[in-house]
Amino acid sequence: MKERLEQLLISKNTSLIEEIMQYQSCEIAKEIERFPLSKQVELMDIFPVNESIQIMKYLIPDQQYSILINLPKFKTKIIMNTKPNRDLIDFLLAIHSTQRKEMMHYLDGNVKKDIHNLISLNANNMRGLLENDYISIREAWSVKRAFSHIRKTATDIKYFSNIYIVDNYGYLNGVVSIHKLLSADDDVLVSDIMIRKVVTAQIDEDSQSILKRLTSMNVSELPVVTKDHRLIGSVALNGAIYSTENHHIENTYKLDYYQSSHQPYLNSSIWSIYWKRIPWLLVLFIAEAYTSTVISYYEEVIAHVVALSFFIPLLIGTGGNTGTQVVTTLVCALKVEEIKFKDIFHVMKKEILVGIFLGFTLGGAALIRAYTLGMGQEIAKVVAISALFVVIWSSFVASVLPLILNKLKLDATVISGPFITTLVDGTGLIIYFTVAKIYLNI
Repeated sequence: MKERLEQLLISKNTSLIEEIMQYQSCEIAKEIERFPLSKQVELMDIFPVNESIQIMKYLIPDQQYSILINLPKFKTKIIMNTKPNRDLIDFLLAIHSTQRKEMMHYLDGNVKKDIHNLISLNANNMRGLLENDYISIREAWSVKRAFSHIRKTATDIKYFSNIYIVDNYGYLNGVVSIHKLLSADDDVLVSDIMIRKVVTAQIDEDSQSILKRLTSMNVSELPVVTKDHRLIGSVALNGAIYSTENHHIENTYKLDYYQSSHQPYLNSSIWSIYWKRIPWLLVLFIAEAYTSTVISYYEEVIAHVVALSFFIPLLIGTGGNTGTQVVTTLVCALKVEEIKFKDIFHVMKKEILVGIFLGFTLGGAALIRAYTLGMGQEIAKVVAISALFVVIWSSFVASVLPLILNKLKLDATVISGPFITTLVDGTGLIIYFTVAKIYLNI
């Protein structure tokens, strides 16, 4: 057969093709592999499209890519659009993502759309997380050959920490860190230093699930594979965080109480925006009104010691700031499912303990502030003790509020902040004036 192929290269006599095709396609492919790449390309250009497809089916995907990318563009386009879908998918999933992009350009519109859907490159759950900038090598290569390959392929890649090991058909076999490669001798095989058990992300996973795994494992990236474990990309920690935050903002914007219709903001009327906002503002207004009631109730205490009024903004501000910090932390933890409603008592205990430490620190700061304003020892102590209890109380309320709101299917991010501030304003004043009343014997 070798002689027939050589004759075909010289004479370009297509009658020889019939003789050659009497052999099995796998045998022809095996023989063609022995030729240099330039001759392989020339042979595939001489063979008709159907025969080329049959022969190339038995070449490894990398070899197929090398031939297709060097064939005349019209021939490559015909082959790519004539290949059976299953063979085309196997080929595209086996080659590197950058090569895949190149080859996809040769596909006609409808074929491209079908293939995109079949290999899940547009999976909605990935929400744009999938990074195609990764480097893959073979386990049979030496470290020296691996680095030679990395130098050629890494020029357009901004960041990578791991090198993925795949077989000839794109199946993920393992991973090796760039640090491990740098530490190994040139003649060491990749198979001797690679890690075979690799934690992966599936193409149909959502960003929150991936972010949770990245943070719990303390890794910066994960390989993304198809259901049959073919490597198609990677997902990085910063991308997962960014996607999760955007997803949350999008959901917040679409909440019923924020946007009851699907109208864009600029297309919404003034009255529609008014009716979306006024219910919650009225709720917060009514809740805030009791702050004035508290001040009126303790009017006698303020009248006896006017200096107490100087520290009202300081104390309610401290309580609100403490609560907001706790709420922000817990909302983020809820977002990535690190905590759930069943953890409420554990969260409460932890935040109260933190609140005690914060309370003593801020109470000390309040004591110093009162002294610098020229207040007496008794007033300074009242302010310091009140600051301690306000911070502890705020920590307690803020530790349970997001979990309860989340359990009630309300958005903790939007509601928690305003509610914690409103609640702590009034209750903080009650704590402050009660401490003053007891300590000063008013």
